[in-house]
Amino acid sequence: MITQVLLLALGLILLISGANGLVDGASALAKKFNVSDLAIGLTIVAFGTSAPELVVNVFASYQNHQDIVFANVIGSNNFNLFIILGITGLITPLVVQSSTIWKEIPISFLGIVLVYTLTHHIFAIDNYTLTRVDGFLLLSLFVLFLYYVYKQLKTDPVVIETKAANYSNLKMYGFILLGLAGLVIGGRLLVTSAVDLATTFSMSEKMIGLTIIAAGTSLPELATSVVAALKKNSDIAVGNIIGSNIFNLFFILATSAVIRPIAYDTVFDLDLYILAGGTLFVFMAMFTGKKKKLDRWEAAILLVSYVGYIVYVIQK
Repeated sequence: MITQVLLLALGLILLISGANGLVDGASALAKKFNVSDLAIGLTIVAFGTSAPELVVNVFASYQNHQDIVFANVIGSNNFNLFIILGITGLITPLVVQSSTIWKEIPISFLGIVLVYTLTHHIFAIDNYTLTRVDGFLLLSLFVLFLYYVYKQLKTDPVVIETKAANYSNLKMYGFILLGLAGLVIGGRLLVTSAVDLATTFSMSEKMIGLTIIAAGTSLPELATSVVAALKKNSDIAVGNIIGSNIFNLFFILATSAVIRPIAYDTVFDLDLYILAGGTLFVFMAMFTGKKKKLDRWEAAILLVSYVGYIVYVIQK
């Protein structure tokens, strides 16, 4: 058991370190070719914070641990929304742009509705499976979202600060290669040790995925949003969370389904309802108190709600 816990911790450390190394190296490479800070922030940094979820899900899907695939995505999104947004909202009230309120948050909610509809195949016969066709559909919608972001940048440019160091070629490519290696090895260790722990303690893969794996793979988003909140940069703090949730639903879950069709367990319905309810709460919070702002008391509600949800899931 001790060995499994140590391997799981090592997997998490390698995942986070790998993501950081990949971002540092790739940012330096982009800077070398005069790519703008904005492009780096919206591509390399955005991908880097979601890379742990992607790697874990690719391994889980390939190894046919289907509950971990859904638990990681849904659990990470709930952790992002309730814990990370709650913590950052307590640090400083978060002012939200109109485009985030009327476009990004609804797109995130649409992703939840789509995943629910596709997994239940309400209009089809093969219920409770996210098929490869569903995966390609979600990927197509993700491409449309990227196009929307591109158009949004042209009409409403936003400055994103990135600290790209001037590394030597050896150091730059070394960071990229070591980062990728850390992600791959860490992802494999995390999935394997989590499954072993679940077996040892007679716990479900769902429980491990919703708690330890989901929280662990969300650490990059937590670090990014907390730093942004301390710097009073609400756009990055909120955009990182909502963007990550969209990325998880439309890209990571879709990629997992393309690798292998994923059987959906209806026990995840509650977790999807919680995610949908939290997303709606954040949307409505923009119109209560000070408009276009997540106030501290609303952030506190998110945190308390998540604690209650986790206690209920563990007891159940």
